[in-house]
Formats: sequence, structure tokens, C-alpha cells
Amino acid sequence: MDLIIRRAVLAHAHPAGYPTVDIGIEAGLITAVEPHLATAAREEVDAEGALVSAPFVDAHFHMDATLSYGLPRVNASGTLLEGIALWGELKPHLTQEALVERALQYCDWAVARGLLAMRSHVDVCDARLLAVEALLEVKRRVAPYLDLQLVAFPQDGVLRSPGAFDNLKRAIAMGVDVVGGIPHFERTMAEGAESVRLLCEFAAEKGLRVDMHCDESDDPLSRHIETLAAQTQRLGMHGRVAGSHLTSMHSMDNYYVSKLIPLMRESGVAAIANPLINITLQGRADTYPKRRGMTRVPELMAAGVSVAFGHDCVMDPWYSFGSGDMLEVAHMGLHVAQMTGTDASRACFDAVTVNAAAILGLEGYGVAPGCAANLVVLDARDPIEAIRLRAARLAVVSRGRVVSRQPAQRAALSLEGRPESVDFKLHR
Repeated sequence: MDLIIRRAVLAHAHPAGYPTVDIGIEAGLITAVEPHLATAAREEVDAEGALVSAPFVDAHFHMDATLSYGLPRVNASGTLLEGIALWGELKPHLTQEALVERALQYCDWAVARGLLAMRSHVDVCDARLLAVEALLEVKRRVAPYLDLQLVAFPQDGVLRSPGAFDNLKRAIAMGVDVVGGIPHFERTMAEGAESVRLLCEFAAEKGLRVDMHCDESDDPLSRHIETLAAQTQRLGMHGRVAGSHLTSMHSMDNYYVSKLIPLMRESGVAAIANPLINITLQGRADTYPKRRGMTRVPELMAAGVSVAFGHDCVMDPWYSFGSGDMLEVAHMGLHVAQMTGTDASRACFDAVTVNAAAILGLEGYGVAPGCAANLVVLDARDPIEAIRLRAARLAVVSRGRVVSRQPAQRAALSLEGRPESVDFKLHR
């Protein structure tokens, strides 16, 4: 074999109940997941009882803006609207070379974090489609080790921004994968609903997936997710549509939500929350009590709606923090949604792995024979500990090759009568 990972603990128990397994890899595929592989390999990694998972997946990101913090200036208010205004100021000064370089640097960070698949929205309201060309080039260059899915995103509104719909169609023709939208940013609720209809019909005609920024607002009457679910059902696009953010649902009347969530489930519309950004940008106009802003993640999950978490932003006009760590995203989501129970905590790990992979439609994702050999070895014994520690990525495997290594997190101590080091794990 090309590679064997020995003594791995899986995020989801092996069907036969083995406590640890060896994972055999050949020609970029997982060929065996067994308790004791007797064969040899050209390279071996001893997980020593550490958690081995399929890689992290970011279901919602903006790679065209990433690492642009401070350009042309810092978002002084920290608000969503100032961030949008800043992006508008920056767009005329963008160059393809700078966009590519920043995006490639972020992809380096992502790989080191075990993040091997991303869905990135790319603004199509600039008629030059400079960002589209740049990210298509990035997609080509990272393809040997990272799956990058692009969404044609009319940041300023597909109806509100002149020529945006034509630009979106051009972007799709150039090779962008998914149709995006932002109905709550149109001039009226009616135009927002119309934008959903137009974009869904276009996607249905082309056989494409849809992922719309939907109701990213504190306004409980922003209800475009209802329209998105209805159009999905009308056009038979079940399982191919996602609504991102959905923050207005946090403020909606409970009776209305009791009808909305079943509609989402029936239509197969997925939900993508962005905990770091939703908690930062929403509720800004509140005094106290302040709304959390994140959508109703546990209720959506309980109803059978597929829910993923996204990072959304890293060091850009909207968010000055971040490092590509999806465990940080899961950690924030867990706290904001008060999902601290055992099953709920594990569901937050799934929100940045298996759920996100399903929403993106990734093929061959998982830890089983026949799956793509994309894996991350975490310095943790289970998914909950991984989230708590934001565990070090001891090894990252992409396409069957170890592409990143990181030492375990340890601290040396000089305390009389105490251990020489700590690893921040609970030892009984």
C-alpha cells in the first residue's frame, strides 16, 4: 500500500465496533479500514489512538475578499453594511494577481488546518468579472489537493445592480459551479422574491445547485427562505438548494417558524449558519438583551433539515479575525446554540464535516473503503475533545498523500511534585 494510518479512532464508530482501526490507502483511495492490517506500506502514520476524520469542509466562504483586511481601510463600525460599503470601495482597485495570491495563501492555511473542501461565493457585480477569473485560476491550481466549489454571487442584488444577472450567467458559462443570490438586499420584499424565482429557474434549467444568502438580517419579517423553499419544491430541486445565514429566523415569531421549518424539510433545502460572523454582525442595533443572531440550528437539526456551519470570512472587510480553523467555527456554533450535550456537541462536529460535504455534493467523502483518501489526524480522542481543544492537526492527508504535519499541543512545566508536561486532556 501507499500509506497506512495505524491505530485510528473514528469520529463515527466502526460498524463492527472496533475501538481502533488501521486505514489502508492506495492510489488515492481508502482500500481498507480494519483493526489490524497485516500488510506493509511505503509510509505509515501511527495515530496512537488519536481521532482520524474525513477532512473539514467549509460550506460558506468568501475567498475573493479573504486576507484583504485594512484595504482600503479598516471597518471602523464592525457592521455588515460598512463591510459591504468597504468592499464596494475596494472592487475598483482589485487586481487578478493580488486576488490569486491572497486566495492561495488562504488555501495554504486551510490545508494545514485539515480543511480540504470549500464552497466560496464570488462577487459577480463587477462587469470585469475579475474575481471570477482569479478564483477559477485558484480552483485550477489547488485542484491536486483541495476541492474548491464556486458560487456566482450578485453581492449588490441581482435585480438591484445593473447587469448583475447577465454577469452571473457569464460567470456560470466560465465554469462557476453554483447559482447564488441575496434577496434581502433587493430594494423591496417583492423584488427579493422575484430574484429568488429568476435565479432558481435559471439554476433548474442548467441543472445547477443553488446557495443563496438569505435573510441575513435582524428583521423578523425578512422571509425569503420561505420563497426559496417554495421555489425549490415547485421546480423539483430537492437536495440541491441551500439557504445561508438565515439570521432573521432567530427573531421570527415561533408560530411562523413552526410552519417554516417543515416547509424547508419537505423541500430538502439545507441551512448553512456562520456562527463567528452571525454572532458578530447581528444584533448590532440592540441595547440589552442582545440577540445572538444565529439561526435556529438545534431546531432545524431536530426537524431533519441538513445543517452545516461555514467560516464565511477571514480577515476581510466584515471580519478581522480567523485562521481557517473549522473547529473554531464548530466551537462558536456549539456555544451560541447551547448545544453542549453529548449528541448535540457531536452534531456540531458533523456540521463542519459530513453535513457540509453532503450539502456540497462531494463524492467519495468519508472514512470507508472506496472513499477518497482525504483525512485529518487530530490530537484528540473524540469529536467533542477535538472541538474543546481546537485540536492540533497531527497529519493531513490529501489524495492519499501526507501534505501537512503539526506537533501535538504540549506545555512543559517546572513545578515541584507535578508532571513535567501537560496536554490539556482529562486523564483519569
